[in-house]
Amino acid sequence: MAKKTFSISSLKFILITSAYFAFCLNNTFWQFIYENITIENFRTFLFALSLPIFMFIPLFILFNIITLPYIAKPLIATLLICSAAANYAMYNLGTIINSDMIQNFAETTLREARELVSLKAIIFVFITGVLPALIICFFKIRYNNFKKELTGRLSLIIVCLIGFGILTVFSYKDYISFARNHSQVRRYINTFNYISGINKYYKKQRNAKREFIIYDSQPSITKQSSKPRLIILAIGETAREKNFSLYGYDKNTNPLLSKQDIYVFNSVVSCGTSTAISVPCLFAHQTREDFNVNDAKYSQNLLDIAQMAGYNILWKENDDGCKNVCNRVETIDAQDFLNTQYCFDDYCHDEFLLEGLENKIKDLQKDTLIVLHMMGSHGPTYFKRYPDSFKQFAPFCNTSDLQKCSQEEITNTYNNTILYTDFVLSSLIDILKKQSHIESGMLYVSDHGESLGENNIYLHGLPYSMAPNEQKEIPMILWLSKDLKNQINLNSECLKQNAKKNQHSHDNFYHSVLHLLSINSSTYNSELDIFANCIIKH
Repeated sequence: MAKKTFSISSLKFILITSAYFAFCLNNTFWQFIYENITIENFRTFLFALSLPIFMFIPLFILFNIITLPYIAKPLIATLLICSAAANYAMYNLGTIINSDMIQNFAETTLREARELVSLKAIIFVFITGVLPALIICFFKIRYNNFKKELTGRLSLIIVCLIGFGILTVFSYKDYISFARNHSQVRRYINTFNYISGINKYYKKQRNAKREFIIYDSQPSITKQSSKPRLIILAIGETAREKNFSLYGYDKNTNPLLSKQDIYVFNSVVSCGTSTAISVPCLFAHQTREDFNVNDAKYSQNLLDIAQMAGYNILWKENDDGCKNVCNRVETIDAQDFLNTQYCFDDYCHDEFLLEGLENKIKDLQKDTLIVLHMMGSHGPTYFKRYPDSFKQFAPFCNTSDLQKCSQEEITNTYNNTILYTDFVLSSLIDILKKQSHIESGMLYVSDHGESLGENNIYLHGLPYSMAPNEQKEIPMILWLSKDLKNQINLNSECLKQNAKKNQHSHDNFYHSVLHLLSINSSTYNSELDIFANCIIKH
């Protein structure tokens, strides 16, 4: 008995595929349209009626071009799975797909990827992406002879372009007005958004400068004291100002830091909304407007300047990489020490960063800069970021599938991560307080913030211009030993007042750290130095 083969004409295949991508894999786009178009008259009715055609025609043209023998099935199957995953991320997590998000994806570690994959995500992508991809593998696509197929496709594409042109003529003002008022809508058009993002990402990578750039070949240490100086930079992960009681949050998430003699900087905004952008930007001398993340890998950064000036540098890593910032300095990675008391499976609590630190400091004889890259409040598995003893705020969200939890549960679990960060930072300050033989300081700043379900947006990574304040407003906290304050001639009260009333950003980080290190460099900009206006002049 002959094996039965299911077949479909190329035209029907293209029509069905285009319709599926347009109307089944674009949930976020259609939800946005539903929420932002009010039909008040016949004109807006026609505009709303034209949108399904507007969505369908470009996809129909695309699939007319790529539905070819031998390549159609594997290519479209791949697009189905990718579009299903993008659709899930946008619709369920509020993610927007652009070149920055593609960069985040390209630099995501296996551990991060596992935490983002929930059962709900697997089922969603399987049903809407993998299953349709398997189905098309069992169908035979019937093609006409080359000439007939080509003329038929070209005719259809021309008809579509004419139809699209007519549509544009009649609704041009409506489309322009809608696009102007809702510029983000183009990022919700699934399939085209990530294709465009991938193209822009690789274009940036290709155009990045490959020759290593030296901005200052002769930085020097200018401090007068004979005591070794130790500056510790604690780089937080996904901590937002909104949930720190130091900034007025009504839950006491900072019981220990509130008792320390610290400077709390208000109105601090991040350079980016993802670690891949913000961490390299923090250690670059350029401002956010001038910073190019693709050039940063091949450019001298703060660690290079400090090392060249004469500082010993150590980077301790407990997140998912330094994003090329620590490429040329000594690095200790938590992933190499997963058998310690603070590590479980493939992650470690941030107390790992303090392990052995006190003994190292006791023997310190040279000026040293240490960077502690914290796991902090890394989502979506917030519940993994702290020991059980820090489960103070309840009820909890003990799953990576955040949609299964209420916003209260998510926020409580996130608050516990801040409570633990408070403990780690306060413990670090207590260690430094004991070291009378050195001048010491600690500067903590988060790389970016986090959305916890506000407006149905989760995690981070939205385009900067569209990102809510929760993803950009971050904490920045400073502690300095008495000896260090004296050595840099700091007017402490002046700095506390400036910290409260002035606006700050990641742009201040590089130049302020140079001041703490007492390094003279041509890359230094006093206008971006948080200490510059509070130095006592003799």
